[in-house]
Amino acid sequence: MSSILVLGKGGQVANAFETLLGSRALVAGADEADFLSKDFIERLENWVGKQPLFAVINAAAYTQVDKAEGEDRAKSFRINAEAVGELAAWCKKRSLPLVHYSTDYVFDGSGSAPRREDEPTGPLNAYGDSKLAGEKALTEHGGDYLLFRTSWLYDSEGKNFFNTMRRLMREKDTLSVVSDQIGAPTYAPHLAKATLFALESAAAMPQFSTGTYHLCASGETSWHGFAQAIFERLKSVEPAIVCQKILPVPSSAYPLPARRPLNSRLDCTRAQNVLGVALPSWKKGLEECFSEILKLDHA
Repeated sequence: MSSILVLGKGGQVANAFETLLGSRALVAGADEADFLSKDFIERLENWVGKQPLFAVINAAAYTQVDKAEGEDRAKSFRINAEAVGELAAWCKKRSLPLVHYSTDYVFDGSGSAPRREDEPTGPLNAYGDSKLAGEKALTEHGGDYLLFRTSWLYDSEGKNFFNTMRRLMREKDTLSVVSDQIGAPTYAPHLAKATLFALESAAAMPQFSTGTYHLCASGETSWHGFAQAIFERLKSVEPAIVCQKILPVPSSAYPLPARRPLNSRLDCTRAQNVLGVALPSWKKGLEECFSEILKLDHA
């Protein structure tokens, strides 16, 4: 069976694909595919060689939202936009379907309704601008692609909100967490599994279902609600945690260089209708994440 080339080695989504695909995964990191290098496609092609490929999944991204507002703006656009266009052109040349991930940050966060794929975009920050530019770079090159916008990614081991909360709950008796930003925490292994199903479904159709789709966990909560759920579950597996309470606060309590959208809800109906794929609830993802932590702790 042909391999699937996964870019972004060491990241949450790439790690999930490496576990999910096993020997079928051909996983490339910065050594094999340095997005900052102008010749990264040439280097990637040399590394892949004549290995037969079924598809390419780009799970690489620049995600330092606040740094993108200043010193790393050019870096974010190089990784999230320019290199994506080059990758799309390479995939089209090789007749390979490309999966690429974008974000709820391409929207302005207004209102309270889940955003559909065809609604106007309007990023609030440079990171969102760079991801939107990446979407345009992908679509302009044509070829077969699946562009998935997702939200609030986490897993059991990466650098993310989930693990930051676990650490802080061991250190502080009171935490203050933003309560006016609403979205769907998405467990990376769930996203990887859904992506693979969608990719294989699209490839099996008479014509590949190229397009933009929203794909994140079902349900919704705030960052405070997510933190509270982590806290309640953590108490059952780690009774010695220090934290006693988690206070809800508005976004204005934590002024940051980059503005965050208040409404990160995404309508995932199209992915279900066209590709037959939907993610479990964010609560199910959290429970599975804790199950993975318990396995790691007892390994």
